Amino acid sequence: MRDKVVVIVGATGGIGTALTKQLSEAGAHLVLAARESDRLLDLSNQLPEPALTVPTDITQPDQVTALMEKAVAQFGQIDALVNSAGAGIMKPWNKLEPTDLNAMLDLNLKGSFYTCQAAAEVMKERKSGHICNVIGILGKHSMQMAAAYCASKFGVVGFSKCMAEELRRYGVKFTLCYFGGIDSPFWDDVQLKVDRTKMLRPETAASAIYAALTAEPQAVPMEINIQPESHLFF
Repeated sequence: MRDKVVVIVGATGGIGTALTKQLSEAGAHLVLAARESDRLLDLSNQLPEPALTVPTDITQPDQVTALMEKAVAQFGQIDALVNSAGAGIMKPWNKLEPTDLNAMLDLNLKGSFYTCQAAAEVMKERKSGHICNVIGILGKHSMQMAAAYCASKFGVVGFSKCMAEELRRYGVKFTLCYFGGIDSPFWDDVQLKVDRTKMLRPETAASAIYAALTAEPQAVPMEINIQPESHLFF
């Protein structure tokens, strides 16, 4: 990954932070995006080489466009995009409010689409690029209390597969990551009882993404599925 330019969306989350540190140690040029500028700067200061930090609300297309423009202005290209931003609202179907559904679709679905769309425009011109979307297992399997969340994540799978078909001739790869429960700040605001001691570590997920990004050029790691031992075949 030395001198590769990687945009990490959701960089201050558990997986994003772990991946940021792994890629920085490998010599990648990093563009870190999240909503809170202070947390981005704090993360950048922990790295061997400072990263380009761009506070970004990915629900706003103009901010996403500016993110990619700043990445290109700084480094001249974008080799990879990692979408690890997301949030979860877990409620029974009949307790979901319109604001809950909008929140899930705006951030998880639309936000991911905007970032993929903007990064792919850059990659298409160079006929090279890799997009990794962190879907989570609830983008493949349903669960009680997760109707709005699953709707958003199933949607990401749908558009990712469509974009992969359209962009294949331009050398742009897509990897979908179906990780089981990750012990990360994602769960801090989720009103659902979970045993975080049985979850995967963020570093485990980050290592899987790193392996996908460093696969030999002709290989396309289309899907990665890693689950905790408690639901190995989920």
